[in-house]
Amino acid sequence: MTVRRIARWSATHPWQAIVGWLAFVAIAFTAGTLTGTNQAQGPDFWIGEAGRAEATAAEGGVSRPPVENVLITPAAAPVAAEVAQRVRGLEGVADVAAPEVSPDGRSLLVVITMAGDDQQAGDHVEPVLEQTAAVAAAHPEVRLVQTGDASVERGLSAQLGQGVLVTKAITLPVTLLILFLVFGSLLAAGIPLLLALTAILGSVGLYGLASAFFPDAGGAVTSILLMMGMAVGVDYSLFALKRVREERERSNGELSHVAAVEIAAATSGRAIVVSGAAVIVSLAGLYLASDVIFSSIATGTIIVVAVAVLSAVTVLPALLAKLGPRIEGKRHARPAKLWDRLLRPAVEHPVPTLLVGLLLIGALAIPGLNMKLGVEGINTFPRSVPEIAAYDELVAAFPDRGASHMVVIRGETAERATEAVAGLRTPDSRVVSSVDGKIQRLELPIPYSAGTPEADGSLAQLRAQPVPPGVSIAVSGEPARGVDYSTHQAERLPWVVGFVLLATFLMMALAFRSLVIGALGLVLNLLSVLAAWGALVVVFQSTWAEGLLGFTSTGFIGSRTPLMLFAILFGLSMDYQIFVVSRIREAVARGLPTREAVVDGITGSARVVTSAALVMVSVFVGFMFIDRIEMKQIGLGLALAVLLDAVIVRILLLPAAMSLLGRVSWWPGRIPAPAPALRTPAGRV
Repeated sequence: MTVRRIARWSATHPWQAIVGWLAFVAIAFTAGTLTGTNQAQGPDFWIGEAGRAEATAAEGGVSRPPVENVLITPAAAPVAAEVAQRVRGLEGVADVAAPEVSPDGRSLLVVITMAGDDQQAGDHVEPVLEQTAAVAAAHPEVRLVQTGDASVERGLSAQLGQGVLVTKAITLPVTLLILFLVFGSLLAAGIPLLLALTAILGSVGLYGLASAFFPDAGGAVTSILLMMGMAVGVDYSLFALKRVREERERSNGELSHVAAVEIAAATSGRAIVVSGAAVIVSLAGLYLASDVIFSSIATGTIIVVAVAVLSAVTVLPALLAKLGPRIEGKRHARPAKLWDRLLRPAVEHPVPTLLVGLLLIGALAIPGLNMKLGVEGINTFPRSVPEIAAYDELVAAFPDRGASHMVVIRGETAERATEAVAGLRTPDSRVVSSVDGKIQRLELPIPYSAGTPEADGSLAQLRAQPVPPGVSIAVSGEPARGVDYSTHQAERLPWVVGFVLLATFLMMALAFRSLVIGALGLVLNLLSVLAAWGALVVVFQSTWAEGLLGFTSTGFIGSRTPLMLFAILFGLSMDYQIFVVSRIREAVARGLPTREAVVDGITGSARVVTSAALVMVSVFVGFMFIDRIEMKQIGLGLALAVLLDAVIVRILLLPAAMSLLGRVSWWPGRIPAPAPALRTPAGRV
């Protein structure tokens, strides 16, 4: 069925469509809740030599056990004994070591070894935290803090959840206000917001089901799903709703709502479907990163975009037809004169306008050449999380509990493995051996923070050492995992970029039957992404914006951020371009020359595209309030790129390029013929 036919059925059978949509959302959410989310396990994250080291250690039964560290200052043996007594019998606790005294004698450390792997430790860490908190409350004369992989992950998740709540509290009313200003009707403003929220709800359930095939990497994945769901869900509904009202206004109210919905489906509806497909194809490129985090993000965002498109072409026409005049609101005059003035320089002087636009984009993009990539870790996470602040106290009191290299040695015989270990040991190193002695884990503490040049240099020296015969050696640890992850991303980047570029070109070329439009869309999208990358470098690799945006500069951009922005932005940029170029193509079909069609198409879509851009920007800016530098980088990059698309690309580059190309813009296809007018059942147009 075509989009027009689906919309016609929904508009003429509104209750069936509405009830069907609500049933779909309820079933999807319930199914996902009942089945639960399949969480990614440790092996899903293993990459490169560090991954090989982890796999070998697991094979030999010498993997690092998950531990929780309880630091007590000043040293108080009775308090340490109480901690041990309280947690020793808890489910998930494998062992509690005897208290260790810090080198300066001021603190005691109680190491709690958790049973199972990191995932199981996370499931059982809450009771441990409760008991240590109870001890701290009972002994206010000492400072008692806890840190460990499981407790840190719990703290980060809790803070991220609070940040998302703050984001929602900001984004929802701002979005509603923008929509109310656009439509002049609270009912009309609420429809896009309501559909976006239901689309997100259904998508969360479907994502749970999909995790059986693409495990959930946790972290910020769900937050990105929410962000994309709000952005595209509101925009798609906004495009369709605005077109229905526009068609009604054009006919002075003579056109029935059902007929207006059908026209909107044939025009904006088609653009929504094509735009959604373009976003999905771009996001699919993330699967080529061969990384569980990107696979999770791709799966979640693809689902929410698909569901948002589905809502826009099924239940939205039903709501618009059912509500009828109640969504009319206050009519607004087109801001034609303003947009005509803004666009005239581009269509009358395309070459100078192109140069100005390219200079503006280039000025933002050039700093991107100095981009430095790094991996988020314990040293870059916000110190507002108590468990991370506790890590700093732990390392200050016990320096050997900080970053370390985990060297895993496999020997043909136990003797060869032992000899290799002896050649690498340091006075403060620790060794754990498999039962047969052939696989041994050597812990080498380093006096550097992970992610620093010193730590990376130490890793390079260690990996460069000659390997004795009959032995294989692999190095893991936080420094190694960071280096290997960045290397892996650099290796996969050309595959992702190549796929997204080719997909973007093909989608635009097929949508408009024009190779020129396909190439133009690719270039304009790429310019927006490069500018966003450059802005990230200017803001986050320096310190001048720390107080303004509430972050501490790490001196690098998160290694996942550029690739993620690339795929998402190419999809979202296509969103606007397809909608605007569709309006230009409609004007060409009515007989206007391409230069005049550019003005007509951009002017006719100006209000709705500007409103949609404001909604997206408000959603993305909201994520900058989350106290996590990676989320701030994603939020700023997306918000800025959308602004560039809506302003510089739409006002300068796109109209100038199409005016300069003229009829060549549609090569090798032919100028589209006008669509036949639709009629109401009474015969009125």
